[in-house]
Amino acid sequence: MAYDYEAFKKAVYDLTKIDLNAYKEKQMKRRIDTLIAKNKIVGYDNYVAALKSDHNMFDEFVNYLTINVSEFYRNTDQWKLLDQEFIPDLIKRYGNSLKIWSAACSTGDEPYSLVMALSKHMQMNQIRIYATDLDKQVLAKAKTGLYVEKSIAGVPDDLKKKFFTKVGPSYQISEEVKSRVDFKEHNLLKDAYPTDCHMIVCRNVLIYFTEEAKDDIFRKFYKSLKPGGYLFIGSTEQIINYKEIGFVRKNSFFYQRPV
Repeated sequence: MAYDYEAFKKAVYDLTKIDLNAYKEKQMKRRIDTLIAKNKIVGYDNYVAALKSDHNMFDEFVNYLTINVSEFYRNTDQWKLLDQEFIPDLIKRYGNSLKIWSAACSTGDEPYSLVMALSKHMQMNQIRIYATDLDKQVLAKAKTGLYVEKSIAGVPDDLKKKFFTKVGPSYQISEEVKSRVDFKEHNLLKDAYPTDCHMIVCRNVLIYFTEEAKDDIFRKFYKSLKPGGYLFIGSTEQIINYKEIGFVRKNSFFYQRPV
């Protein structure tokens, strides 16, 4: 019997633990249908069978589902605020031993940006970023640390000169920066969240989720923060019910768990 989309979503969850019910259905179904057509497969049932038997197709599917659009210092004005206001405030409040989580970190642009931003305020050996993503492939790319010129366009020139080496047409980030980031696989929808974070950075990811899933994640982020800690979100996002959750809005994209 051919799968309908509801049965397909269940099969995908059994295979990958990715809950497609948490994503905006029209948008996600269109993406999946495009991928199935690209592989010249007819029907959800045949595609599920292919995912079970073809490791490369399975990896392609997970990579395609977990939307990975990232760049260093994305929305540079927000990173200036982070540098001038929020990092100094955290250091003043908690010292240099900060626990910072880059959630849904994609190819590493964001956690590496955090290391460089923090390096202006403390010694490199004091920095530790916890970075997670659902997608093994992008985590592997993040650990490699090789980027095209467009990805690093927003990096301040002094940091670009200090921390990147040109390798052919690409740019390799320094081992000094790479060594400050711990990458782990993590599913925002089902895995336990780290606790006592001084800052959580999760940007331009939750726009693909349903309102219910977003609300659940924002509430979990709130619980993950220490009192006084900050959540830094993307320019495409907003937390409509932030007061109900308990956040104080410090800026359009920075929310604080009150002390």
